[in-house]
Amino acid sequence: MPSAKSAVKPRVKKVRRIVTGHDARGRSVILSDKASPHVMAMKVPTFGVTDLWRTSSNPADNSDPKDPCSVPIQLAPPENGSIARVVEFPPDKLWTKKLSREQAFATLGKSGTDALAHSSGERHPMMHRTKSIDYAIVLSGEIWAVMDVGETKMRAGDVLIQRGTHHAWANRSNRPARVAFVLIDAKPL
Repeated sequence: MPSAKSAVKPRVKKVRRIVTGHDARGRSVILSDKASPHVMAMKVPTFGVTDLWRTSSNPADNSDPKDPCSVPIQLAPPENGSIARVVEFPPDKLWTKKLSREQAFATLGKSGTDALAHSSGERHPMMHRTKSIDYAIVLSGEIWAVMDVGETKMRAGDVLIQRGTHHAWANRSNRPARVAFVLIDAKPL
């Protein structure tokens, strides 16, 4: 379910989401196998977030059959929870001059606005910090992980462990980059 603040229809590649569960006899089954319906554009149709799953506790509760992503998309995971998502980043040159960082992060609710609190956006307009540990896995394309000091280019198959640091993602190529993220709530630094 897209955020009410995002009226732009996303034009990003669909992400197939396969959800397992149990039948009445306790046997494992496939409950759902279709594209995730939880997609939101970041005010630019080709800059999109697709949420796959979220938890609100640790350890997670696998007994609830409801789809936990049927809520507005937020940047950060719930307290003591997690989010699995795919973000499609268009080339920076196609959107950075059209969209302010405040507009972009406002689409991600209060946690998006909070992520800007300790950031000026000097190195990149999307510099932010979340109270989480994030595993970022590049699925396709290339993207730069930008820190306060230093940066590194990542390609398909590369994995970055982002430990509550001030950071941004820069797509300096001419093609979209798709990155899978698992965000897990963490103690604030």
